[in-house]
Amino acid sequence: MARLKITQKRSRIGATERQCRNLNALGLKRINASVEHDDSAIIKGMIERVKHLVVVEEVAAKKAAPKAKKAVAPAQEEAAPAAE
Repeated sequence: MARLKITQKRSRIGATERQCRNLNALGLKRINASVEHDDSAIIKGMIERVKHLVVVEEVAAKKAAPKAKKAVAPAQEEAAPAAE
């Protein structure tokens, strides 16, 4: 799935309350702040509301690193040999 890098380039001063809420929902708090989100209809809708305040770039999706297998400790003997 594609990822979008969204960078706030203009100030929210003078923006409507709705636009400020969209910036907050996107995770943008200040000028030149950047966030990455998956490309979805919801995110595209929020970007459309604040397109005059942000710059959007498409970035390559990061491949998930293969999870390292946990090392399994050798089975411990259940009963220790009894001292005779």
